[in-house]
Amino acid sequence: MKLQRSSSLFVAASALLAITATGAAAYEEKVQKYCKDDYMSFCSAHPIGSTGMRRCMEANGKQLSRKCVNALADAGEIPKHLRR
Repeated sequence: MKLQRSSSLFVAASALLAITATGAAAYEEKVQKYCKDDYMSFCSAHPIGSTGMRRCMEANGKQLSRKCVNALADAGEIPKHLRR
């Protein structure tokens, strides 16, 4: 269950980091705001949306900030029960 939970979180984080601000919904903007530092801290060596970035986010997923995880849950990108 932990592996499935982690995989869902990382895939969602990866996908949402690739969203541009133009036309983005309020929840998506919240994800950008709260997940940006996680991306910069762990995975900025990889282009946004790349396979390398996705692998990096997955490898560092347990270290994602609470605000990032909660923003993903609020946006409906991961199940609400994953909120921290």
